[in-house]
Formats: sequence, structure tokens, C-alpha cells
Amino acid sequence: MARNPRTQAPLPQTPEEAWERRAARVRAALRQRIGSVVCVLEAVHRRHNTSAILRSCEAFGVHEVHLVSGEFRPAKGAARGAERWLDLRLHATIEGAITGLKERGFRVYVADLGAAAHSPDSLPLDGPVAVVFGGEVAGITDAARALADGALTVPMRGLTESLNVASAATCALYRLAERRREQLGALGDLDPAREQAFYDAWEAEEAAARAGMEARNQLDDADLVAPPPWGSAAEGAGDAAG
Repeated sequence: MARNPRTQAPLPQTPEEAWERRAARVRAALRQRIGSVVCVLEAVHRRHNTSAILRSCEAFGVHEVHLVSGEFRPAKGAARGAERWLDLRLHATIEGAITGLKERGFRVYVADLGAAAHSPDSLPLDGPVAVVFGGEVAGITDAARALADGALTVPMRGLTESLNVASAATCALYRLAERRREQLGALGDLDPAREQAFYDAWEAEEAAARAGMEARNQLDDADLVAPPPWGSAAEGAGDAAG
């Protein structure tokens, strides 16, 4: 970054420099994405919880999230725009979501209690895994349990018996993503073609946004140059009276 030679303060960036810096940040983030740990949300109806989980996924580099319950609308403040940086996939049924993941080679675990449940430290990570988190009240459905390869739970060491779904997902996904990175010996594992496709989609979206902003600025400039309509009318009336 260019700096003032006297004060060493950063010099104002040109639009091209700002764009290059932003693009480099996006590229760096994509290189740290984990595609082999996937989050599935089954009927998490409170938008604040869903948005908080999406924000955690984006922060931890968990790139792919499946939403089972229809169209997602982020809660203001909770997601902070994180949904823009994730590969979100919507499903009408949990059966469709799990079947599709298994066809891609994922083992699927449900976040559930039970003596045989794995912890985030013991869950096998020798291949891609997906974790299903259930709704706030009912939890995991019987359909999800029947299709799953096992269960995952966050060990509780205190007197509290359970965690909010957003808290449980945050605890589990952070540890799973970091363990997967340790196994890979790399910060990310997205396929290069998938990484490039996501970048291209972001770049096209940004270009459209810039074009829209430039068009609005041109309209604003035109409004400043053009005489106000009431001025022209007043001048015409004065000429007629004279």
C-alpha cells in the first residue's frame, strides 16, 4: 500500500487499487475453505439462529451449508452478510438433502444425544462428513436419524444439560474444520474449479453492483447540471408578462 513519505499514513486508494485489494482478500479466503465438512440445518425456524450459524460457518471456512425448510431470509445483524460468501443449498426434505450428500461420498451424522454419539474430537474424519443440526424445539427428526451414519454431541462438563442450536453448531463445526485441516496438512481443500466458479460469480455480482452505482452517479450529476423545472416555468411567465 502506498504511504505518505512524511507521515507514513496510507495514501487514498484509486478504484483500481481498492478492487485489486478486495479481490486478493476474496482469493485468500477461498484458499482456506473446507469443502469436506458440511453443515446441514433441519427446520431451524428462528432466523436469528440460522443466521448465527451461517456467520460461524463463514468465519471457520466451512463453505457449504444445506438448509432444509424452504427459502432462507437472513436475520438483520446476525449473519452480517455471511450468506454471500457461502455455498447455500436449499431442500424441501431432509431425505433429499441426506441422500444427495451420501451420493457424493459424505458420511452424515446428526447432532443428537446418545451413549454411542461421537464428540467433535472423536468423529472419524478420514473422508468428507456432514453434520445435521435439528430445530430449536423438536431437535433431529426420526427421518434424519434413520438415514444418518451416526451421531455427534458436544460434551457437557457443567450443570447445563444442553446448548442452543447455534452454540452447539459453533462448537462442533470449529473443531471439525480445524481437525480436518490438520489431517489435510493444508488450510483448505476446495476443488480449484469450484473455487474459481465461486470467485467468478462474486466478480460478476460486484461488477453489476459497480455498474449500477456508476449509473446512479451519472443520474445525480445530470440532475445537478439541468435547470430546475420550476425555474424555467418562472422565467417563461415573466417574459410573457413583460
